[in-house]
Amino acid sequence: MKLPRDLSGEDLAKALTRFDYMVDRQTGSHIRLTTQLNGEHHITSSGT
Repeated sequence: MKLPRDLSGEDLAKALTRFDYMVDRQTGSHIRLTTQLNGEHHITSSGT
């Protein structure tokens, strides 16, 4: 899936909560999102 270039990491995290992703941890500007739906899956995004 292609994401818009002007989408911030925070906006992405908010959008992914609709798909059962939760913020697992944050280190600096990087956010790690995790879901348990259909097996464990992680996404890392820049928070800015």
